[in-house]
Amino acid sequence: MDWRLRLLAREEIAEQTTAFYLEKPPNLRYAPGQFVDLGLVDLPEWDEEGKSRSLTIASAPCEGRLLFAMRMRNTPYKRRLGALPLGSELIIDEPEGAFTLQNDARRPAVFLAGGIGVTPFRSMIRQSVHERLQRRLFLFYSNRRPEDAAFLEELRALAREHEWFRFIPTMTQPWQSRRGWTEETEYIGPELIGRHVGALAEPVYYLAGPPAMIQSVNQALVEAGVNRSDINADPFDGY
Repeated sequence: MDWRLRLLAREEIAEQTTAFYLEKPPNLRYAPGQFVDLGLVDLPEWDEEGKSRSLTIASAPCEGRLLFAMRMRNTPYKRRLGALPLGSELIIDEPEGAFTLQNDARRPAVFLAGGIGVTPFRSMIRQSVHERLQRRLFLFYSNRRPEDAAFLEELRALAREHEWFRFIPTMTQPWQSRRGWTEETEYIGPELIGRHVGALAEPVYYLAGPPAMIQSVNQALVEAGVNRSDINADPFDGY
């Protein structure tokens, strides 16, 4: 089933990163972490990837609007999407994907996000707050600079409000920033995770970000003794 949905709002949420808010159909059902194909009704310019992109739904099922976020590269699809007047129609298909939070609340969930790979975790955390799950959640969020980090202040606020959620942002090139940065600066890996989580073998891990990051962190966790079956990955390529 496809839906035609109106574009309600658009805002820049980090440098070269835009959030798009769409109306939410009442019969849409999805789990946090799933994705849809977000399609344009028309695309005057030729784009080798076509008129749609697979995008994770960044909003939680409990929220009243659909939220998508993406890095705004200079492609025909993104130029068209970025210039659409509010009220324009976009097309989504049925949500799909198995990158969802497992039900075993006895084990902590450790989210490892690179760049715009944070979108599924925003959905999972927001839904956990809504359902009052109080499961231990950790989000490690890597960017080059604070200016590049979508949802940074929103995630900080959620961590302050809910003691079962810990947020650990890390900026790997803080010297490039116009802001001061006094927090973590390491790449995500076993040493950084261990300082904040403790025993590496206890949690279930969820990785989302650039494919090179996913491969590197996955390998490092396995070499540190984490069971491969406890690592779930969702590579984000080009968004």
